[in-house]
Amino acid sequence: MLNNSHTKSRSHCQSRVIVIGAGIGGLTAAALLAHRGYEVLILDQAIVPGGCASTFQRQGFTFDVGATQVAGLEPGGIHDRIFAELGIDLPAATPCDPACAVFLPGETTPINVWRNPEKWQKERQCQFPGSEPFWALLASLFKASWDFQGRNPVLPPRNLWDLWQLTQAVRSQTLITVPYMLFTVGDALRAYGLENEHRLRTFLDLQLKLYSQVNAEETALLYAATALAVSQAPQGLFHLQGSMQVLSDHLVTALERDGGKLLMRHTVEKIHVSDGKATAVTIRNQKTGEVCQETADHIIANVTVQNLVKLLGDKAPRGYKRRVAKLPSPSGAFVLYLGVEASAVPADCPPHLQFLYDTNGAIGENNSLFVSVSHPGDGRAPEGKATIIASSFVDVKPWWQTEDYKALKQKFTQEAISHLNKYFYLKPETLIHVEAATPRTFQRYTGREQGIVGGIGQRIPTFGPFGFANRTPIPRLWLVGDSTHPGEGTAGVSYSALTVVMQIEAQMSRTGNK
Repeated sequence: MLNNSHTKSRSHCQSRVIVIGAGIGGLTAAALLAHRGYEVLILDQAIVPGGCASTFQRQGFTFDVGATQVAGLEPGGIHDRIFAELGIDLPAATPCDPACAVFLPGETTPINVWRNPEKWQKERQCQFPGSEPFWALLASLFKASWDFQGRNPVLPPRNLWDLWQLTQAVRSQTLITVPYMLFTVGDALRAYGLENEHRLRTFLDLQLKLYSQVNAEETALLYAATALAVSQAPQGLFHLQGSMQVLSDHLVTALERDGGKLLMRHTVEKIHVSDGKATAVTIRNQKTGEVCQETADHIIANVTVQNLVKLLGDKAPRGYKRRVAKLPSPSGAFVLYLGVEASAVPADCPPHLQFLYDTNGAIGENNSLFVSVSHPGDGRAPEGKATIIASSFVDVKPWWQTEDYKALKQKFTQEAISHLNKYFYLKPETLIHVEAATPRTFQRYTGREQGIVGGIGQRIPTFGPFGFANRTPIPRLWLVGDSTHPGEGTAGVSYSALTVVMQIEAQMSRTGNK
């Protein structure tokens, strides 16, 4: 059993919850349950909490591992709502404006995704003449979907309570979305005669790859409506002061204040199922090698669906296992972390940029890089210095099949620096620190199967009402994170965490336990 210093006595009226994974989804679920009186133990194999939204330090620089921007900090946003319930302050942050500056091949003037809706509309009209009816459709779908999501629906529903919660969130204005449930963005472009507008489609492909893992032709229209509109006020994307780590640090503070326990360097190796229910986990202490088993009334897995199947082993339901096996190959990421002299960064550089390169280079699946740049005084770099983080989606297979991993990593690093040097001034005298991460790096430090990132592609068969539910086929086993509705990002995984908490609370109230 775990050391007594990490456990507390249980009473017959107090239910115990074990959370696997201290990413933002797991931390949010754990903090909320601890605040509501549950006994909570959260376990993670990594050194620091936060998962793909954590950080690391090198030579005085602080680098965000994966996620570099946050949605949901505005009044009424998901983080605002959760932090208000927990009674803790939101992290200091500044709105990203523009949310992103997108450079298409051969173009030196970017498409700026402004936070101000009117300014963004003018930008669109200038950049993509004749496309405004398409954007008007997205705006109407976004408003209906956003209001619907704010009423905490359960998607997809798996029992009568879930279905009741879903129907309670529906309003007459929600029905506008129904005819478009099976539409992709590609379908909408064709409906408005925009299928041959190359610049518009290229822009949409780039932006949607960031948020949905797939291009415009495949992305579910209802998902895209939110992903493409959340950058504008009164919502918005935000740059955290200090680093992304402050988000998880605040949640850990609330968790431990309310009696929850967080154990890092503890790997969950197996989920046990007895009498058809999830009952316990096997844990390995990475420091001591000690292996133990811990029981729980509920187990929340903040992992990918691929990891969940592995943790269940021969207890994974056959249908669930087949569905996971049939998923299209997910993406990994190549990420370049640069510590540079401030002179390497152009004046008035936006916080986030996206580049598509018209080359035959090997960078990513579509020759693109998403770039995040620190600001003076934001806590990520010493005075007179800056950080540049550039990422690209990649196929995970070559990184595991290559016979010369170091050479492949170096090839990607050199090509990325060469591409970035077209905008930044990256020379030996300005480069202070260079480091790269690959799918193998992400598997090692986050535990995600094959180092995949960003969750499940938001195609029609896997988004929203057709996706993987928080309520798994095994009673008392729950799934949170980017494999479930509403998808990736700190805001998305926090919604999934809130949904699980609601479902557990409802189940416990029906059985008269807490």
